[in-house]
Amino acid sequence: MASKIFATLARLDSAGRFVENTLLVLLLGGMMILSVTHIVMREVFNTGVVWSGELLKLMVLWLAMIATVAACRDDRHIRIDALSHVLPDNLIRFSRAFVDLFAAVVCSAVAWHAWRYLQLEIEFEDTVLIDTPAWIAHMIIPLAFAITAYRFVIGAIKKAAGLDEPKAAGPAL
Repeated sequence: MASKIFATLARLDSAGRFVENTLLVLLLGGMMILSVTHIVMREVFNTGVVWSGELLKLMVLWLAMIATVAACRDDRHIRIDALSHVLPDNLIRFSRAFVDLFAAVVCSAVAWHAWRYLQLEIEFEDTVLIDTPAWIAHMIIPLAFAITAYRFVIGAIKKAAGLDEPKAAGPAL
């Protein structure tokens, strides 16, 4: 029974990786194409698309949020870590698990408040990109923070159980 659960979780993780990586590539490529097109239109044809600047800002937001989820997925996020240089390996594991749990709590709080803000955007019928409901463009914020919190909880469980080997200590920030 446990092996079926682990296999299902592994398939879901693999699908999540594929979706995240695909979205990152598409967003970055789209941003580059839109930016170059906007510059060429402005410099060569003295025209431009009115909403391209706003769309680029939203694409940067989505790119940053999805990249945050991907960084937490692989435990490659920014880590301020001074204790790993002085603690033994088993305590490093538990300190990192505690830090991941704390980060999960913070991300959960941000996701909750971003969700509440999204409800206000729906209520006040805010728009972006001329007439698109703003909540559609901004829904990535609570979603990404909720997924990041989930990833931190999974990481904390793995670290506490010893399933995740501590990485070699790099330069501390």
